[in-house]
Parts: sequence; structure tokens; C-alpha cells
Amino acid sequence: MSRTARFALAGATTALALGLSSCASASSGGTGAAPGGLAIPVKAGDTSCEIGSTQFAAGTVTFNVQNTGSQMNEFYVYDKEGKNIVAEVENVGPGLTRDLTAQLASGSYISACKPGGTGDGIRGTLTVTGGSAGPTGNAAALEQAVTQYTAFVATEAAGLLTGTTTFVAAIKAGDVAAAKAAYPGARVHWERIEPVAESFGDLDPRMDARENDVEPGTKWTGWHRLEKELWVTGLSKDAPGLADQLLKDTQELVAKVATVKLTPAQLGNGAKELLDEVATSKVTGEEERYSHVDLWDFAANIDGAKEAFEALKPVAQAKDPALVTLLTTRFAALDAELAGFQHGDGYVLYTTLTKAQVKTLADLVDALSEPLSKLTVTVVG
Repeated sequence: MSRTARFALAGATTALALGLSSCASASSGGTGAAPGGLAIPVKAGDTSCEIGSTQFAAGTVTFNVQNTGSQMNEFYVYDKEGKNIVAEVENVGPGLTRDLTAQLASGSYISACKPGGTGDGIRGTLTVTGGSAGPTGNAAALEQAVTQYTAFVATEAAGLLTGTTTFVAAIKAGDVAAAKAAYPGARVHWERIEPVAESFGDLDPRMDARENDVEPGTKWTGWHRLEKELWVTGLSKDAPGLADQLLKDTQELVAKVATVKLTPAQLGNGAKELLDEVATSKVTGEEERYSHVDLWDFAANIDGAKEAFEALKPVAQAKDPALVTLLTTRFAALDAELAGFQHGDGYVLYTTLTKAQVKTLADLVDALSEPLSKLTVTVVG
């Protein structure tokens, strides 16, 4: 779970449009534009957000985001209302540059640099003109990739609702053991499609905020509030109400997921984002800090990333077979390592891993992350 929602459609052509977004690459220097696309420099400072161009033609665009400040920074593209995220790159360290590749349809967007990763950020307006944002080559294969992944999202959303319903019933019955048993199995569906699930404005913080992520003056609700009560403090008198709200929010989420419209770039970016999620919160053990079921989340994020890769594989194979071979090998290596921690229908608690085992997992994630960052530019270039 990140501090912010991360997933919305790069092209607001429907009443509610969503998609996957993340960085297309992460390096000490930007990689320029996607092949055949546009490169726009962004200088993200502690008190400034300088964008090289705020008006450009629809299509594939890469924002070369350079952190010129003294603290971590992030860059976002929102829809014209400034609520749903169209594209984002997080955790850009001082002096580093990371690239964000997206396919943007014509329309108005809101840009934002977020020094420190908090608040609304330093905002501006982007104007995209012209026609379709879609790629012109491999159209049939790319359309099939989107169809395949969209079906995966729908299946996981249905699983999330089923699992949450069971979890909530246990909470309301005061059955702590049953609620604990239902908790990780329900959350894997969220984690597999996390960029989708985090796209809907305040649904994300209501459902999945960690205690330290809650904005001042805002009530802490959702999965992790109930996680703390189940494993640490005991169920409070508010627990039934919190459970009802979680189920209501999940139902709203599932209804919105049914409207999802993706672009091929968003599939590749979403795969990379899921891997970033593993690296920033799962491998550290901070996500499931009370239950320690981080490996369930870890594996689910990898599953989601792999699903996006598999959908795009035919196009990537035609353009860069060596990249496909490398990604296939590194996904397999990470899967094999995770298999060693399986226990019953799930995984061992994260606290049972040694420092050496955690480092091995982290190294395998890093090894996969670098080539995965090339997937988007490969399929849309």
C-alpha cells in the first residue's frame, strides 16, 4: 500500500476512466522518450515543479523526472478534476532521474510534484491535443493483451468482494480466529490488482491506509485498522462499524473496477508498479506490521505483475525476444524462492525469515525490476 492512489486511465474519454501507471524505468539518469514518443523534462524541487512543456499532442509521452531538491519527490498526472491518478512515479531520491511513460488522449490533466510525498503537491495544468493515444502497430495483439488483463482484473475484484464479505462477517460475529484466518486470503485479491484498487480517490486511504499514513484530522479505517485490533489491541466497540464500512467501500470499488478501460502502456507500467510495491513495503515488513502476513501480499503483487507481463508477452516477443527470455527467467527465480516459504494454503510469517533470506528476496526483486522497467517502452514504441 502506498500513501496515494496509483491507478487511473490515461485518457478521460468515458465518465469514469481508469488504468495502470508507474515508472517505465528507474535509473540515475533518464532514458529519454519511448521509441517514437515525446520526452518532456520535469525538474521536481523542494518548492518548485518545472515541466518542459505543458501542451503537447496525444500519444506516447515520457516524463523525465529529475529530483533537483533535497528530499524524496514524486510526480503525478491526474485527470482534469485532479482526483484520479492517470500516471505517477514515486520515491525519486535527491539527484536522481526516473522516467514515466504514458499514453495520453486529448484533454486536460493536472500535474503535481510532491516534495516529501505528502499533501496535494505543487500543481499545474497539462493540455493534450489531437487524436487517439493508442499505438498504431500490433493493434490486434495489443487489444488482446488489454482484453486478457481486464478479465483478470474482473476476476480478482470478484474474489476481493467474496473474501471481504467473509472477513467482515467474522468481525461482526466477534470471531477473532475466523477473521484472522480470512484476512490474508481476502487481501491477496487486492494486492494482485493493487494499482487498480488504489485508483479511486479517497477509497484507497479509507480501505488500506497504514496508521502513519492517515492525514491529520482523518479517522483511521479499513484493513489495517482492523488488522491492528485483531492482532494487537483486541476488537473495539467500533469494529462492527469499521467492518461495515470496509464492505461498503469494497462494493463501491468493485462497481468502479467494472468500468476499467486500459491502454497497453498501462499494463506494463502497472506490472512495474506492483514490483515497486514489493520493494518499498513488502520486503521491509512494514505493510502487515501486526499480522506479519507480508509474504501473502508479496506473492500476490508478483502474481499481478506476471499477469500483465504474460498479456503483453506476444508483442514483446516480436520486438525484443531477449527481454522476454530474461523476464521469464527472473520471474521463475523469484517464484521458486517464494515457494520455499509456502505453508499450507499460504506462507510462513514474515518474522520467521532470516536477514539473509530477506536479502535474497530483495535481490531477486531488484534483478527483475530493471528489465521489467523496459516492458512499456518495448510494447508501445
